[in-house]
Parts: sequence; C-alpha cells; structure tokens
Amino acid sequence: MSASTVGLFAGLLIAIAAVTGGFLGFLLALVLGAAGFLAGRLLTHGTKGLDDLMARRSRG
Repeated sequence: MSASTVGLFAGLLIAIAAVTGGFLGFLLALVLGAAGFLAGRLLTHGTKGLDDLMARRSRG
C-alpha cells in the first residue's frame, strides 16, 4: 500500500472522528494516531527514541 493511500485512509478516519465526535473526538483521533505511528515505527525499526525522530540530518 502506498504512502498516499495510507494518508488518504488516515484523513478519512480523522474526518469521520471529527464529524461524529466533535472537536474532542478529533483531538482523540490525532493523539491515538500519533501513538499508533510511534508504536508502528518502534515495531518496524527496532528501538527508536523521540530524539531519533527529531534529530536533524547533518550536512556533510
């Protein structure tokens, strides 16, 4: 599945959460989506801390 397809599904699910749950449902969907992203990244790439995600690439 391509990244654009995954992004489309994520956007649709967040839109459904916003419509049915209001602003609180929207925020909950964003928080749970971020947690799922971090869990998936951890399971896929091994142990990664938040510093690895936020680290800037050095220009060499």
